[in-house]
Amino acid sequence: MSTFVSLTVYGMADGAILALAALGFVLIYKATSVINFAQGEFLLVGAYTFYAAFVLLGLPIVLASLVGVLFAVGLGIVVERFVLRPLIGESPISVIMVTIGLSAVLRAVVQMFFGTAVRQQPAILPRDSIKIFGGQVPLNRLFVIAIAAFVLTAFTVFFRRSRHGIAMRAVADDQQAALTMGISVRRIFAMAWALAAVSALIAGVLLADVSAVEQNIASFGLIVFPVVILGGLDSVPGTIVGGLTIGLLKQYVSGYADPGLAEVIPYIVLVLILMVRPYGIFGETRIERV
Repeated sequence: MSTFVSLTVYGMADGAILALAALGFVLIYKATSVINFAQGEFLLVGAYTFYAAFVLLGLPIVLASLVGVLFAVGLGIVVERFVLRPLIGESPISVIMVTIGLSAVLRAVVQMFFGTAVRQQPAILPRDSIKIFGGQVPLNRLFVIAIAAFVLTAFTVFFRRSRHGIAMRAVADDQQAALTMGISVRRIFAMAWALAAVSALIAGVLLADVSAVEQNIASFGLIVFPVVILGGLDSVPGTIVGGLTIGLLKQYVSGYADPGLAEVIPYIVLVLILMVRPYGIFGETRIERV
């Protein structure tokens, strides 16, 4: 029982971070129909930006967080304006290749400024443990779950209640209709990339705090693809279900079976979902008449 509790908490924490990373992926895809292969590097840049502000510059955690958010928003807007906007109307494969190139550039820039060595930063979340149903559970993992739940709830309320959130949903449903209603599609595109970068920043900072500030953070972003395929490429609730499912599955397989198998199980799930339900659990099935 104690092992099951520990694996469940660890899996939910990993799943919460995955959901935050996948949220940014889905935001970009829903608003712009772009598959962003640089989402993992957005996590990496976010983690190192916070590290630079918090550790290297010695700013208080609140100011360091503000610096990270402002940098993330700026990065998202710059990428959309100068990298993706000129590609409007180009073939999907061209856009995909550009996002792959963007991922390599972002990783190279981080390595140029910070090197490849693992960096340590002071703990942000508590390092104590508590006992739940006989299992020792670290508090930082519980805080990760709580923070991710708060952020995902805030994003959900933003999409459903705020004027800008409703405009983003309108653009995602029908860009031409949104234009006729006076909505600036280009502004919504920029907002989608900015919000995706912010969600990646939060995911990267949380991941760095429970592990370390290192280049492997970008590799964690690769698991975003099984998450969004499972939940649905265009579904925000699907990111939560997909993230928790993949996070728990990895921990259970690692704890009860083989850690090596746990590294590939998300991609096995990806292949199975593509074979059985290619639009995901919550994805919208699109039927085109020709």
